[in-house]
Amino acid sequence: MRILPNGDRALLVEFASLDLVLGAHAAWSAAPAPGIVELVPAARTVLVRIDPVVTGLAAIEHWLAEHPASPLALADGDVVSVPVTYDGDDVAAVADAWGCSIDAVIERHLATEWLCGFIGFAPGFGYLVPAPGQSALPQVPRRETSRPRVPAGSVALAAGYCGVYPRESPGGWQLIGRTSLELWRDDTEQPALITPGTRVRFERVPA
Repeated sequence: MRILPNGDRALLVEFASLDLVLGAHAAWSAAPAPGIVELVPAARTVLVRIDPVVTGLAAIEHWLAEHPASPLALADGDVVSVPVTYDGDDVAAVADAWGCSIDAVIERHLATEWLCGFIGFAPGFGYLVPAPGQSALPQVPRRETSRPRVPAGSVALAAGYCGVYPRESPGGWQLIGRTSLELWRDDTEQPALITPGTRVRFERVPA
């Protein structure tokens, strides 16, 4: 764990793995030090924002050093179920990349419990990884050319991640299916259905 300055109101904490990021984010969110106002996880970092009226960066740096991260231990809790129709334009390409059938791609995707590691790319776009104790799926490359328009609700894979596009946008991930579930609502206090730490299961539905 390495702690770096990030302006006058934040520290950036670097980790060796996403597992440690998930563990730190969960532990620090459950019992934050006074003055921490936001924790923003990414693939290998957690940004720690503070209220300088309440505390200082030196005090928070000391607190972080005394609370090192451990890999996330998955607790019992609610799981967001995402219904999926597996008719994505790239599901055959994923099967080719994995050296298996389309049905095997679908079965492996359904058998995996996923965990949102962090949000990126677009509001509400969660980077999902296999939850602790789950086997990693084979990696699949991004498309060589991004699509200018990916429909909202598209379920996609890239590298070791799974994601669901919360709204129509450009994108270069491999599309394996689609969901009718609304992942982003501007009219709610918490607009994103999936946030860091959310457990996700996919459920197959017919076209």
